[in-house]
Amino acid sequence: MRRYQNMLSLRPIRRFCHAGSAPAPAPVAIASTTDTSATFSKQPPKTIQECALSKLKAERDPDKLFALFKANAHNRLVIENRFAFEDTVSRLAGAHRFDLIEHLLEHQKTLPQGRREGFIMRIIMLYGKAGMIKHAIDTFYDMHLYGCKRTVKSFNAALKVLIQTRDLRAIEAFLAYVPSKFCVELDIYTVNIVIKAFCEMDFLERAYLVMVQMEKLGIAPDVITYTTLISASYQKNRCEIGNGLWNLMVYKGCRPNLTTFNVRIQYLINRRRAWKANDVLLLMQKIGIDPDEVTYNLVIKGFCQAGYLEMAKRVYSSLECHSEYKPNVKIYQTMIHYLCKGGDYNLAYTMCKSSMRKNWFPNVDTIYSLLQGLVKSGQLGKAKMIMTLVRSRTPPFASTQLDFLQSVLSKT
Repeated sequence: MRRYQNMLSLRPIRRFCHAGSAPAPAPVAIASTTDTSATFSKQPPKTIQECALSKLKAERDPDKLFALFKANAHNRLVIENRFAFEDTVSRLAGAHRFDLIEHLLEHQKTLPQGRREGFIMRIIMLYGKAGMIKHAIDTFYDMHLYGCKRTVKSFNAALKVLIQTRDLRAIEAFLAYVPSKFCVELDIYTVNIVIKAFCEMDFLERAYLVMVQMEKLGIAPDVITYTTLISASYQKNRCEIGNGLWNLMVYKGCRPNLTTFNVRIQYLINRRRAWKANDVLLLMQKIGIDPDEVTYNLVIKGFCQAGYLEMAKRVYSSLECHSEYKPNVKIYQTMIHYLCKGGDYNLAYTMCKSSMRKNWFPNVDTIYSLLQGLVKSGQLGKAKMIMTLVRSRTPPFASTQLDFLQSVLSKT
């Protein structure tokens, strides 16, 4: 363990000493139903159920869509189909028919499925996606009315929705008041939800304090906790805090994962420290964490930006020959752009041809630069091949873009 920690720890640095709605529509009465005791035991034939899904997908009129969904309130194939449910609410929200969303979701609560916490969590999240925050939070508070037990799972769902308001006081009040009132025991997912929200709201010190306070309550931070805080610290150019959190994570015996390493490499590349980023990539391989396309793209881009094109080529070759991953569109774009910039048009041509045959096309400016280089170096045949591939793109380039690229060949 000591050897592992020594490998991962960064240089000693200063310690982290400082912890640092749109109104909802007016409530309406819950829609009554003449069959609230019905269960899924009496189901229409499956073909009829599947037909209902097709009709829901095709319907564009909000009122008819609402009526169709409500008519299938007991259709398991519709109700248990997450996409159908979410798509219906999303389209009603897009039509600003929040009255119909409320009617639809409140009706669902009165049905047998309303006694399942997982289903109520879905209602909470759907209200959140529709921007009906108050309705979502009220649904959580009223769960006992439907005979549904609350746990930390539904609490976390309500918390995620409340965070959409970015109302710090409301979030902190919810955290302080609700767990004790409903005997909800928070978990590490709660901690990570709050920390991520506070980081996105630029309350880095508060986010760190949440981690400290929760650890005192027996909830140990995990790799997601540390990665979120490290990423936010680096994004705010507070590298001493990010490095300190990295060292703390390793000291506590929490192993960095692929995302943590990519966050570290991204920070190093942003600081134009390509060689150090490459060292981190090698360290990942040494301790058994395989770099992914993101890792390779970052290091390749770092070497290209720093002017070390030969090192970028070596990293690219390593990706092609020794990794379970293969170059993706971003890596091709990066390499082709900088190869053209460095005057290596032959390799740029080879990569561009390979990329285009997979229907991955560099941006128009990069293609233009490649065509110019090929024409100037007397390789007109290769330039014409690139143009042939350009014209085969699906979907096609705009006519103005094609004319722009063709103009290079017209000058010959």
